[in-house]
Parts: sequence; structure tokens; C-alpha cells
Amino acid sequence: AFSNLTSKAILLYDEWIKDADPRLEGWPLMSSPFPTTFIIGTYVYFVTSLGPKLMENKKPFELRQIMTFYNFSVVALSLYMTYEFLMSGWATGYSFRCDIVDYSRSPTALRMVRTCWLYFFSKFIELLDTVSICSLIKELVLWYMFFHTLAQNTCCNTTTMFCFSTGGLGTFHALLNCIVHVVMYTYYGICSLGPAYHK
Repeated sequence: AFSNLTSKAILLYDEWIKDADPRLEGWPLMSSPFPTTFIIGTYVYFVTSLGPKLMENKKPFELRQIMTFYNFSVVALSLYMTYEFLMSGWATGYSFRCDIVDYSRSPTALRMVRTCWLYFFSKFIELLDTVSICSLIKELVLWYMFFHTLAQNTCCNTTTMFCFSTGGLGTFHALLNCIVHVVMYTYYGICSLGPAYHK
């Protein structure tokens, strides 16, 4: 019975992956949801178990300069992705209605595919937030872990979404998220500069 269930699951998975967007073939983390699931699992283990054990008897690291660089790098990346989402559809032809996905290999469609993948990958970069917070403010770790795990779980679903719909209305949330991150990480970056910059 179990082998029959397993073979049915494998057949279902094969059918599912066969219908994925062929333009994504060979792209990192796009062939299956399993690498994303593994990364999230490793992240949750590090943040809830290994990280706290490693930091248990240590003073918090001085990460101000690293965090300043990191925060403003995320601002730059978010600005770039905002621009790319706008130039690959949202400011150049999408109607803010139920825009369908352009599955062609036109330059604009491929630009949207690249932007979607970059957005997906940026969520892994943002996992570094919690790792740094783990060494600074232990009380916030659970909030950050919950937020980023939820975001990455959404990304796991996003793997599925981007495998089948790299463009159209489904990318609007990503555009909004990039805009929010420009504001949010600018604030974080200014805070990481120290009290002299807080006014």
C-alpha cells in the first residue's frame, strides 16, 4: 500500500513538474520545491536550536558596520527589483486587472522571468536578518523566525507559482513588497548607523 502511494505521488509530481515554465529549466532552486524546503528547515533549526546554543555564553557580536552594509545593500536590491518589475510590465503594459502571463521568449517577458527569480532569491538573502538578530536581541528571534519562515514558506509556494506563472497579476505583491522593503531597510540602515543619525 505504501509503495503504491509512493509511486502515485511520484507520478503526480512528475506530471506537475512537466507542466512547469520551460524558460526556468536549469535555473537554481526552480526545478523542485525540495531545495527551498531544505533551506527553510536548516534555517529554522539554526535559529531555534543551534544559533542560541552557540551564543549561549557569548557576548553579542559587534555587527553595526556589517548591518549597515547589509541593510543598504537590501535597499539597493529592492530598488533595482522595483525598477525591473516596473519596466518589465507594471509601468509598460500591465493594466492592473487580471493580466495574463506572457510565456513567450520576448525580451520583456524574459526580463520579468529574471526579475521574478531575483525576487525569489532575495527572500533567502533576507534570512540573514534573523541570524544577525540572533546574536543581538534574543527576544526578537521568534518573531523574525516566524516572519521569515512564513515569507519563505510563501516562497516555497512562490517556487510553484514562478514555475507556472512568471509574470502577470501574480507579480503585483512582489512589486509592493519591494517598495515596502526600500522604506523598511532604509529605516533599519539609518538605525544601524547609530544614535547620531536617529534625528
